[in-house]
Amino acid sequence: MENEEFLPGADGKKPVRFTDFEGKTSFGMSVFNLGNAIMGSGILGLAYAMANTGILLFLFLLTAVAALSSYSIHLLLKSSGIVGIRAYEQLGFRAFGTPGKMAAGIAITLQNIGAMSSYLYIVKSELPLVIQAFLKADPNADLWYLNGNYLVIMVSASVILPLALMKQLGYLGYTSGFSLSCMVFFLTAVIYKKFQIPCHFEEFNSLNHTTAHPSLNVSNHVGDHLLTREEDDALCAPRMFTLNSQTAYTIPILAFAFVCHPEVLPIYTELRNPTKKKMQKVSNISIFVMYTMYFLAALFGYLTFYGNVEPELLHTYSRIDPYDTLILCVRVAVLTAVTLTVPIVLFPVRRAIQQMLFPTKAFSWLRHIAIALVLLMLINMLVIFAPNILGIFGIIGATSAPCLIFIFPAVFYIRIVPKESEPLSSLPKILAACFAALGVSFMIMSLSFIIIDWTSGSGNAGGGH
Repeated sequence: MENEEFLPGADGKKPVRFTDFEGKTSFGMSVFNLGNAIMGSGILGLAYAMANTGILLFLFLLTAVAALSSYSIHLLLKSSGIVGIRAYEQLGFRAFGTPGKMAAGIAITLQNIGAMSSYLYIVKSELPLVIQAFLKADPNADLWYLNGNYLVIMVSASVILPLALMKQLGYLGYTSGFSLSCMVFFLTAVIYKKFQIPCHFEEFNSLNHTTAHPSLNVSNHVGDHLLTREEDDALCAPRMFTLNSQTAYTIPILAFAFVCHPEVLPIYTELRNPTKKKMQKVSNISIFVMYTMYFLAALFGYLTFYGNVEPELLHTYSRIDPYDTLILCVRVAVLTAVTLTVPIVLFPVRRAIQQMLFPTKAFSWLRHIAIALVLLMLINMLVIFAPNILGIFGIIGATSAPCLIFIFPAVFYIRIVPKESEPLSSLPKILAACFAALGVSFMIMSLSFIIIDWTSGSGNAGGGH
């Protein structure tokens, strides 16, 4: 049953679907694509997360989330293998009929539009700063090429749209490989900088930046308060366990660090000679590589700045020298990586829209291109005109991500796996039910943090990828 492409239609023929073709993507390319789908902009905030949990608690949470994500993919693949379906929405339809299909489609659409918007938001805010630093331009100059709104439209039209128009996700393996190499460069720079920057660094001052050196300063400020030597040394000591008001926010950030579930089934479909075991191996390798990169980026970022680390790691380096060439190159690499991730994330959204609106229609280039164009225009408008876009997507991430990672894979598994082979009282189904309950608790917890954050006005929460 596992190798069956799709269940026959009522007339005995296979229904033609978006994914109805023979998979040609190699194992390595599939690992690149899934790794790129996992790797979000969230890696920039992991050092801050470690500062608010401590090294050991962070490692425990990261390991737990990686293991849960791998188990979740196992549930998806097992359900998919039993019914011969490799589309998330069709699993929903098989489990709960049209409501299941619509719920899965809407969750994928919202989650991935949120992810794409957050990536383009980084392009809008970071790219002007990079251009300005490279050109040594006046920050107050009213130049069109320093306007983030123009730049985000240009990047969408010239880079993202052509990649999003490809018929198969497998072709993006090359850009995924390049995108991941950019993040490896980011990680290498973070490790290198750890040995270049003393903890007692000097803040950048535009008046004396030609003579200043980071190692000259031996004291730090918190607000207007000059720290004593003892307090300062305590700031520069690594902590194994930390619990503070920000610790709670790191749990949803980590939980969503491995969101790639909408992309798993399309990548499975396009895998050459696909089997459940082979796709699980692709998933496990991708998750392990990202797990290693996440931990190293968080560890070395944290050990560079300790208590001074900011929610966005690259901003902390800019406090020392905003014209540092290596950090500028890293910024370009991160911008490249998030830009090349957008087309990967767009594929499942387009497929979800096709499954919801045109489930029986054959592949059409016109529809394929039109959906990509409309989606990119909508996301560009959101990024340009919505003032508090990240707050909105914090709510979306806190609701759709737990559904896609925890709740849907578990309830689909319980419904789809026949009771004859696994009764409801069997251990796999009890584990799946506990997994769904964990997802519900994650959703309640994340929403609570975000609402508390909004009411207190501190604006730190977010459920982004």
